[in-house]
This record gives sequence, structure tokens and C-alpha cells, in this order.
Amino acid sequence: SQPVVAVQEEQIGGHEKTLKAHTESKPQELLEMNGHAPVPHSYDYDLIVIGGGSGGLAAAKEAAKYEKKVMVLDFVTPTPLGNSWGLGGTCVNVGCIPKKLMHQAALLGQALQDSQKFGWEFTEEVKHNWMTMTEAVQNYIGSLNWGYRVALREKKVTYENAYGEFVGPHTVKATNKRGVEKLYTAERFLIATGERPRYLGIPGDKEYCISSDDLFSLPYCPGKTLVVGASYVALECAGFLAGLGLDVTVMVRSILLRGFDQDMANKIGEYMEEHGINFIREFVPVKVEQIEEGTPGRLKVTAKSTTGNQVIEGEYNTVLLAIGRDACTRKIGLDKVGVKINEKTGKVPVNDEEQTNVPYIYAIGDILQDRLELTPVAIQAGRLLVQRLYAGSTIKCDYVNVPTTVFTPLEYGACGYSEENAIQKFGEENIEVYHSHFWPLEWTVPSRDNNKCYAKIICNIQDNERVVGFHVLGPNAGEVTQGFAAAMKCGLTKEQLDSTIGIHPVCAEV
Repeated sequence: SQPVVAVQEEQIGGHEKTLKAHTESKPQELLEMNGHAPVPHSYDYDLIVIGGGSGGLAAAKEAAKYEKKVMVLDFVTPTPLGNSWGLGGTCVNVGCIPKKLMHQAALLGQALQDSQKFGWEFTEEVKHNWMTMTEAVQNYIGSLNWGYRVALREKKVTYENAYGEFVGPHTVKATNKRGVEKLYTAERFLIATGERPRYLGIPGDKEYCISSDDLFSLPYCPGKTLVVGASYVALECAGFLAGLGLDVTVMVRSILLRGFDQDMANKIGEYMEEHGINFIREFVPVKVEQIEEGTPGRLKVTAKSTTGNQVIEGEYNTVLLAIGRDACTRKIGLDKVGVKINEKTGKVPVNDEEQTNVPYIYAIGDILQDRLELTPVAIQAGRLLVQRLYAGSTIKCDYVNVPTTVFTPLEYGACGYSEENAIQKFGEENIEVYHSHFWPLEWTVPSRDNNKCYAKIICNIQDNERVVGFHVLGPNAGEVTQGFAAAMKCGLTKEQLDSTIGIHPVCAEV
């Protein structure tokens, strides 16, 4: 016969129901409701964070401030080519940080050309050394990895370079790279595992192609490169590779920058084409073959039209896949603890407090369903979550009017609605778009790219012409957008914008 379990004279039930009550922390709640002090826990930790990226580290360090016992599990599964990296997540190791540094390398190349028009004279041949750049970038990233480890140690957060997966209620298994397994329990868990690049699932993709996970530490210059995809990752990488003087082709399945304002996206595409980047539109690769090995070697790519039966072939040294990213949620034992995920996308639905359907398990960052995939968003959400859990705060993460910048050769900063989304939300008759082309002063003397930079704001006529969308295409777009984002958080209107005096002569003045 099965035991019947009661807590404070309230019957919970037999074995299965008791287990269910345990996963939902029910016995605990019943005791607390009846005015009893919480049962002293025998959990190893107050909080275990799975994932040592931007969100996970921010949350772990915040929790340590409140004297909580915290553990971070972080493990990088190597790429198909065998690359892995240190603590800090995608942004630090294979994302925003190396991307912006390599974008800067490309901008400096342009600045060198411009400088001659400004009177700088130099005779030596100008060429770029890939290895010098990559080594410098990797050295900087290495210093960041080390800094994170030191910070965790100083804050007494336990860090393990091990793969975390749920094995039962309040319990994770951590497996290190030698395959040694350990079990840990915690009162609460935070999933912050992020995403990894997607592959095409065609012959030769994992054997011969690289992703952004490989590019920033590539031990040789990639040479003639085919970038597959139209994501911001695809366009940013294509942009800086071309800026370093390489022959770059971008193969696009349909539209550029899906989810971003299409008016802006198309202007970016035009600018990149005018600057020597080839675009093959409405084609997808169906096969990648190696013609010869080497650093770089030679690859043959066969691609098929998305609209007809046409097949084309091309030869490249490197093929970079940037077709999207998948949430790392399918192999961490979520089914063992009953955490629901979107079966199609692998994303985790959460409430407005980042709580999953299992009350003691939370999730933040790129794995969340219907949330922005941006490092600062994950950091903000992680800190605020911990302050609510351990410091009595009630402030929730605000996912509205989050600014972002795409570091294409012509930088694109945005905050708020795209034109398409604004029309959908407010109706075409209720929005007004103000826009302007401009020519940065620093581009006039080298006489390049007149009328390529562009700014527009989208206003809601019904709400006092409040600015609901801000878009700028031009140098330093990120620096420009950040300030206007603060104004939009304060409810900026067109009238207030008009009454703000510009700083002359700068791009933001437009």
C-alpha cells in the first residue's frame, strides 16, 4: 500500500502527488501559510545558474551581494570544427565584443583612405594582417574571461566548468570535460543557456563551413568568402570582411534583416553592394564540397533557386553560415522537471517575472520566447530578477523601447517600432513618418557617400505625435541612438524633438 502524506494536517496524497507537491515546493508553502517558520533546507545552494554568459553572470553576482550561496555552471560544447572558449558567453567570446573590434578594424581601413584627402601622406603599401588582428582580439577576450573568473571568486560564487542538466526536482547533474559527474541541489534555478548557430542540414555543412563561433579565432585569413544568411550576424561579418579587403559574397534566401525596419534594411543592402559586396538573392546552398584542403582551402558550393529550378555553383575559400541561432534548451533535462518549452523553437515561455511554469525555475536571455535577444536585456533581466527574489524589489524588466545597433559598414541604430510594426499596431492613417538623408561632415572632404546616411522617426498622431520609432543609418549610430532611447523612455514627442537644439556639426543633429 502507498503511504499517504499530510503536511500540517492537510492531506497531499500518495507517492505521485507527493512528488508533484515536492517539485512545486507545495509542502514548503503549506508550512509557511500556517505560520510556521520555513523548514530548514538541506539544499546545497540557494541559486544555481546554468549558463555563464551575460545574463547568468549578472544574476549570479547580484545574488552574491545578498549573501546567497550561488553556483554557476558554464560549459561550451565545441563547434563542429572543435572550437570552444572561456567564461562569459557568446557576447564576450564570439559575439558583440570581437564583432565590434573587427568592425573597428574595417573602419580604420576606411579612415586610412580618407586621411590622404585630409593631407596625410604615406607611401608604404597598406595591407591588412589577419593574424595580428585576431591575436589582439583574442588576447583582449582572454583578459575578460580571466576577469569574470576573478570576479566570481571574489564574490564567493562557486564556478564549475561543467555541463548542467536537470535530473529531478531541485537537482542538477554537472558533467565536466573529463566526464566526471556530480549532483547538486538548489532552492531555485536560473536557466541562462543562450543560443548557438544553426546549421543548414546539407551535405558538407558541418565538415567544411564555419559559423560566427569559429570566425573570430580563425587561425588564418578566410580569403574569398561566401556568407550564407541575411541576419544581422551575416551582414556584420560580411561587412567587416569586405572592409579588410576580402572578396565577399552574401547569399540571401529572401529578405534582409527580418524583423528590422525593411526600409532601413534595404538601404543597408544597397550601401553594401555599392561598396563591393556581391549579393546572390533568392538562393540557398544545397551542397558544400571540398576541392582542396588548406588554410584556407577551396570549397565548391552548389545552390538552388528558392523561386525556380535554377542551380548555380561557386568556388570559395571559406563558407560562413549565419542563418540564425537555436536555443540551447533541448539537452538540459527540462522534461525531467516539467519545464515547458515551445516545441518548434526550443524557446522557454515565462511570465513577466521570468518565471517558467515550474515555480522554482526561472529563465532569462536569448532563450526566452517573445523577448529581445540582446546582451544588455539579459543583464538587466537577471539583476532585476535577483533583486525581486532576494531584496524585496517589485521592479520588472521593461522590454519596451529597447535600443539596439547593427554594426554593418553603415551602422544602423533603432529604438521602438519598425514602420511595418507601427502601421500594424496603430494603423497607417495614425502614424506620421519624418525622414531625412544627410551627409556627415567628415565624409565631405573625402567626397564619399553623399545622401547615403538616413534618419527617420515614426510618430503616433493620436498620442500627441509621440515618437514610437527611431531609426538612424550613419557613423556612430549606436552612440546617437543611446541618447534618444532615454528620451523615448521619457515619452518623447515630435514637438519636444523640434524644440531641442542640435549640436553642430554632428550626425545626431539631423
